[in-house]
Amino acid sequence: MTQMLTGHGCFGRYLHRIARREPTMECHHCDCDEDTVEHTLAYCPAWLEQRRVLVSQIGPDLSLPTVVATMLGSDESWKAMLDFCEYTISQKEAAERERESSSLSAPIR
Repeated sequence: MTQMLTGHGCFGRYLHRIARREPTMECHHCDCDEDTVEHTLAYCPAWLEQRRVLVSQIGPDLSLPTVVATMLGSDESWKAMLDFCEYTISQKEAAERERESSSLSAPIR
């Protein structure tokens, strides 16, 4: 959840601009040019089912300020966001590890 709330994690923008571990900011799960927290949380089609579950619990406004306020309002909302984060970040991390291990060249670091 920390990665999702701070943007410091497995997001193309962070991995490219800050960590210098990706050559671009693109999303590796769809054709978007820039993978951000907002993209992952609200738009990326790869997480459609997980997003559907999250929206059913916290509502359709997936802006971070609203999500945080909603999370703080109930244990159920907190759990829904936690589940979304755990699933999506674990999948994004696994994909990053796979890209690094299958790369013919050393990772950008």
